[in-house]
Amino acid sequence: MTRLAPMTALLALLAAPAFADTVNITPDMASVTVPVPGGQVEISRIQDEAAVIEGDFARIARPCPDFCIQPMTPAEGVRTVGELEVIAALQDPNTLVVDGRVRPDWQTGTIPGAINMPYTEMADELHELGCTPDFEGFICDPAVVPNLVMFCNGPWCGQSPAAIRRIIEAGYPVEKISYYRWGMQGWRMLGLTVAGGGEG
Repeated sequence: MTRLAPMTALLALLAAPAFADTVNITPDMASVTVPVPGGQVEISRIQDEAAVIEGDFARIARPCPDFCIQPMTPAEGVRTVGELEVIAALQDPNTLVVDGRVRPDWQTGTIPGAINMPYTEMADELHELGCTPDFEGFICDPAVVPNLVMFCNGPWCGQSPAAIRRIIEAGYPVEKISYYRWGMQGWRMLGLTVAGGGEG
């Protein structure tokens, strides 16, 4: 009986809930601070291990058209990226993270530090990114214009893919564009910080 006591104690220890580890972004990164208009925002993950996605981002069956699954690459030459690349882009002064959703979607919350350029307007607003208007679109010097990381609601959202195709057609250099396909659904699914659309 005494021989089983240490084994029983070990099994009880293994079965007991472990002290909660911090819900980090990566093993070496608990959070990151990014610049936003008017200050800085700390991006981290929700620490409540019981947290779940709620609302529209939890819906998994939505009718197509309108909510069709988007391709991994919205246009030839565009690089598809994940959350860690988005976080790195938010810290890079030569890169803009662009929320391509219409303003009502943007106002429900966005990635901290992202700017909003709705897909319906972006191709006409490339002068705001350093492009020069001409008769057939814009002249966008790759040495002058910023890198862009574009996103929208998620892999079923066509807003940023449409914006990407439109700005390429208008003259934006394809090699300066990346696509965060998982968008707000992936960002929220991972429990990453969301900022109010009006707060940057």
